[in-house]
Amino acid sequence: MTQGTKKRRPGRILARLGIAGVALGATLGIAACGGSSGSSVDLVSYSTPQQVFEQNLEPAFKDTSEGKDVDFSNSFGASGDQSRAVEAGQPADVVEFSLEPDMTRLVDAGLVASNWNQNQYKGIVTNSVVTLMVRPGNPKQITSFDDLARSDVEVIDPNPATSGGARWNIMAIYGSQIAEGKSPAQAQDFVKQVLANTSVQDSSARDSLNTFSSGKGDVLVGYENDAIQAKKEGIDLEYVTPASTILIENPIAVTKDAGSKAQPFLDFLYTDQAQQLFADAGYRPVVKSVADKNTSKFPTPSGLFTIAKFGGWTKVSDPFFGDNGWVIQAEKDLGNPTS
Repeated sequence: MTQGTKKRRPGRILARLGIAGVALGATLGIAACGGSSGSSVDLVSYSTPQQVFEQNLEPAFKDTSEGKDVDFSNSFGASGDQSRAVEAGQPADVVEFSLEPDMTRLVDAGLVASNWNQNQYKGIVTNSVVTLMVRPGNPKQITSFDDLARSDVEVIDPNPATSGGARWNIMAIYGSQIAEGKSPAQAQDFVKQVLANTSVQDSSARDSLNTFSSGKGDVLVGYENDAIQAKKEGIDLEYVTPASTILIENPIAVTKDAGSKAQPFLDFLYTDQAQQLFADAGYRPVVKSVADKNTSKFPTPSGLFTIAKFGGWTKVSDPFFGDNGWVIQAEKDLGNPTS
């Protein structure tokens, strides 16, 4: 069941809205019991893992004793939009986002426990890297983020106001300039050049891939896993991973009022079976035993860095991507949507 056909749970929505009433509560309680009652999982996620969840991970979980007869209700979209939707009351048992601030929003709203990232994987379920998708044969000879500011190169990239993937992309571009010895001000100026060179900014990474696959642009900045999956789907492209790029870390958690099958499903996603399914779909596993089996598929870029290089997302979010952040201001200056 995909977005637009999600089942609603009246009791959970009313609780978030603060609506009370004994008679009404009793009526709704009876109605709620008429469903699958604990044997369902509402998954709310950013856009790119839709295929691996619906075609691989959810069927694999349903084949386990814990997952037998579990019904999934899925919603996929731009990471920031998904996070805000859950904050506003969209039902969610398990939430996976593109980046940590979208999870932090739900912690601050009291919907996800503050210790969501206290497992051995720090709440991260998959990794990836920012890469460059190009046309077959790489006719523009694009090999690094430096090429994105060239006057003869048309860039496709999601909008950082809505897409978590776009924010990872910007941090990869910014960090690559810092790695070259540029000052923060010089790195910011370079990012602004790339934004000015970007012809289409869709709301999500998946939409940007669709734009690129339709023939628009010379290069698409995106996730390595998107590039791998696109090639599997027969999309005519190649991808180049710059030597200096960022490690993408995707957080996942159960919500505080999640049904009884949410935690077993989350636990399943860290099994060797599930992590290999992620790897087969192009994601870098976080479980070492599986990662070790896939080293040839996922070579480590020589200049790989993490968001921790800049103090983590708590240090980056507001000055870069807040309402008055320099990236959002640059978008406003270019006339691009910022909400």
